[in-house]
Amino acid sequence: MINGGLKRPVTINVAEIKDYGQAGLNAVTTVLSIAAVASAIGTPAVGIIGLADTALSTALTDFSTAAGSTLTITYDDTNWKTRVDSILSALTKVESDLSAAITGVSTKVPSTDLSDANTALSALSTIVSAFKALLDSVAARRNVGARLSGSAAAPSQTQVQQALQVLGVTA
Repeated sequence: MINGGLKRPVTINVAEIKDYGQAGLNAVTTVLSIAAVASAIGTPAVGIIGLADTALSTALTDFSTAAGSTLTITYDDTNWKTRVDSILSALTKVESDLSAAITGVSTKVPSTDLSDANTALSALSTIVSAFKALLDSVAARRNVGARLSGSAAAPSQTQVQQALQVLGVTA
């Protein structure tokens, strides 16, 4: 508790959340636009990735619609927390599905195509780490102490900006 037992509301930047979600959508588009990779992954895996992409798109759209032109949201609010957490969950699923697919075809596609897919995946991993770190910092400011499971050190702002650029998101 802060300020004599009163919790201070914690705000997070709406544009940052939107950028992270868009980066995930762009990662899927980037990887699946590499013909050799998409072909080697196969229709069933592309379908699974497509479902994760749709879930992320839906979560991002719901969040964006609710946020409108709002610059910041109060993460303490259950409604906002649910919306933000759903984007992170969907983004993490996209990362996991893309990683599994790329790993599965790593010996079946030309190295240049594999390199391009891995670059997009690496950029997405940076974004997921930044998102988790953002929510970890919110948890720390709320004095709940525990880090999100599986979260590592936050990437630098430069790394995040580079990852967003790789994925075609201008922040």
